[in-house]
Amino acid sequence: MLVDCHIHMVLDGANWRTAIVRHAQTVDEGWIRQTLAHYQKLGFAYLRDGGDRWGVGKRARELAGEYGITYRTPLSPLCKAGHYGGFIGEKYGNLRDYADLVVRNRENGANYIKIMISGLMDFDHFGVLTEDGMEPAEIRELIHIAHEEGLPVMAHANGARTVEAAAEAGVDSIEHGAYLDADALHAMAENGTVWVPTLSTIGNLRGRGRFDESAVERILESAVENVSLFAGMGGLLAPGTDAGAWSVPHGSLTEYELLKAALGAETQKALDRGIQAIRQKF
Repeated sequence: MLVDCHIHMVLDGANWRTAIVRHAQTVDEGWIRQTLAHYQKLGFAYLRDGGDRWGVGKRARELAGEYGITYRTPLSPLCKAGHYGGFIGEKYGNLRDYADLVVRNRENGANYIKIMISGLMDFDHFGVLTEDGMEPAEIRELIHIAHEEGLPVMAHANGARTVEAAAEAGVDSIEHGAYLDADALHAMAENGTVWVPTLSTIGNLRGRGRFDESAVERILESAVENVSLFAGMGGLLAPGTDAGAWSVPHGSLTEYELLKAALGAETQKALDRGIQAIRQKF
């Protein structure tokens, strides 16, 4: 059984702007059915969406059972106004606004809340993020509010201090997690945080000519090393491609290949624990 614990049904792996236009007026059910059929043919049985504000993931969840797939979605990801995520998620101005969105998403059937608490990797420069992470106190409040509503939390997070703060606040999963150190890895392991490292978003860039190749290689090497270290700590890892991101097509199997390179003979054993935790939490 294959699983992908981080996809974006709204995106297509080629051009995020044109992909969103496809659904901007009316959700393109034909696209969703075609994509779900592709996952079914490959043997995927579980998909966890990163969310969108047009209802694409929600409609995919409604249809997924016809394809023998369990599908989970946060509905829309929630991002602070003026910070990363506004292209795909819903913006909030303050914690009161955020709490209102959490309640609304819960009432509308969200399986969990997704928060955006850092920027992205700058793939041309090793060690650089497009935006620093939120302050720990604010991260704690975001997670606490969602948990109070009975919803687990999926966090888009990069950078050691951001991930450490989220793990210590009880976040249920960390997505991406670039540039972690021993303290951040230990915090995730000790708090039972599931890490979905989305190595495909880095590995699939190799040889494409879009970004500095040496920087991409260093970023990937760093991520693979941290995955190996985290597994050695007994940490929970789960496969997620970020399917729909540039150069990451739906149904990509590269995540399993990259995780195997990091984990070796213990790959399936390590992933089984993480997948079980994801399915229990989300």
